[in-house]
Amino acid sequence: MSRATGVKRVFFSSSSEVYGEPVEFPQNEHTTPLNSRLPYAIVKNVGEAFLRPYHKEYGLDYTILRFFNTYGPRQSEDFVISRFIQQALDGKDITIYGDGRQSRTFCYIDDNIETTVLCLKKNLLVNDVMNVGSSDEISILDLATLVIKISNSTSKVQFLPPLKEGDMTRRKPDNSKMLSILNRPLISLEEGIKRTLQFRLPAGRQVNPDRH
Repeated sequence: MSRATGVKRVFFSSSSEVYGEPVEFPQNEHTTPLNSRLPYAIVKNVGEAFLRPYHKEYGLDYTILRFFNTYGPRQSEDFVISRFIQQALDGKDITIYGDGRQSRTFCYIDDNIETTVLCLKKNLLVNDVMNVGSSDEISILDLATLVIKISNSTSKVQFLPPLKEGDMTRRKPDNSKMLSILNRPLISLEEGIKRTLQFRLPAGRQVNPDRH
């Protein structure tokens, strides 16, 4: 459809999942092997693979964005930070699969969107791939502790059995391309959690910045 209707460039929303259990850190777009095992990740990998021959055969330009964990207001509670925040606000136990030592990086939605829009407006990353995410790692247990602290919650951490399909132990992108495009530091995890938390609080109630 893109080729037939004269689309100039396709932006493909890929995922950090394509790396699978990584063999190097940070994970680089062009040197880290794609070691994905789960169906979701394999489908993303296939999507990336389709774009390259279409460009060669038909001249259809593309940009592949491998998004790492993104969070922010309005996000579904299927995702870890949104789920932790809601559990903390409700005073419920914050549930963690496994021992919580698995680590992730988290990118606030504003950084994600600004990077994508700049790629479009400035015609960057044409026929290329880029990691979109933070390079600051945090364990899931430390993330839960941080959410409890910032939200001033009475919640406790509850450990659940590990996921049957497995859980990657680490994820850390080489985000040098992203940083060069934004030309500024990323929004910190603590600040991003405060912004997300503020969105979920009742009208008139504020996060107390002096406490944290």
